[in-house]
Amino acid sequence: MIDIYTDGSCIGNPGPGGWAAIIIENGATRKLHGRDDNTTNNKMEILAVIEGIEATPSGADVRVHSDSTYVINTMTKNWKRNKNRDLWAKLDSVVAKRNVQWKWVKAHAGHPLNEQADRIANAEARGEPVNDSSSHTTPGKKLSHVDASGKAQMVDVGPKDSTERMAVVTGSVLMQPETLKLIEANDIEKGDVLGVARIAGIMAAKNTAQLIPLCHPLPLDQITVEFRLDHERSAVDIRGTARTTAKTGVEMEAMTAVSVAALTIYDMCKAVDRGMRIGDIRLRRKSGGKSGDIVLE
Repeated sequence: MIDIYTDGSCIGNPGPGGWAAIIIENGATRKLHGRDDNTTNNKMEILAVIEGIEATPSGADVRVHSDSTYVINTMTKNWKRNKNRDLWAKLDSVVAKRNVQWKWVKAHAGHPLNEQADRIANAEARGEPVNDSSSHTTPGKKLSHVDASGKAQMVDVGPKDSTERMAVVTGSVLMQPETLKLIEANDIEKGDVLGVARIAGIMAAKNTAQLIPLCHPLPLDQITVEFRLDHERSAVDIRGTARTTAKTGVEMEAMTAVSVAALTIYDMCKAVDRGMRIGDIRLRRKSGGKSGDIVLE
């Protein structure tokens, strides 16, 4: 039996939120967690369960522990699903492949793993770093870039069909409020920070296969890099979207675009703020290919 303790959190509701899933399997503990800049508490509660269950092998016996009556009663008592239907559909999909039991846990009642999940979810919602040395590798799944002898290999995508594929990745650069004001006013000495970062991200995406050794060169249909200035968090939020018609996914191109755009912002502003932090670069959604649509927002 694999035990999963989950929790979700949101500041403002709607507002920035976080989720956490603690997985106990054969005496080993793994922790999964993430955040969303604009979400609700209920969405984070559901997403925590989805991520936790999805990290277990198909056919596994799983027991989910949650203090969310919203999640537990919807899954066990057929509460109406008036909202978040996309997430409920995703949860149904991952549950159907496993033998899942549901257990409600009273919140803040001193259960150590429930309390730990709560702390991690709240830290993610606040945008604080989570101290976690646990492995996030999903058991029961073979790494496609490793052959039977453990050597790195490039995946053969020849037999696959070319389909329209899309990936969206986000990330953030946190900085001093004064630095953000300089960027907004275009007063950074090196020039137009966001304009240069956008071009850098696009150029980097086009060269992903030259930077990441086992990535396939892809004929990109489009790369977009967008920015949003968040004065409350004192951050530049980056959103990269990559599109292609090819035999493999375009997530790495979107990841590279956001990563290099963030590095460019740091480079152009480091003279006035060396304490800037790049973080939370993650896949938000993807479509196309065998795995279909995946939505993590």
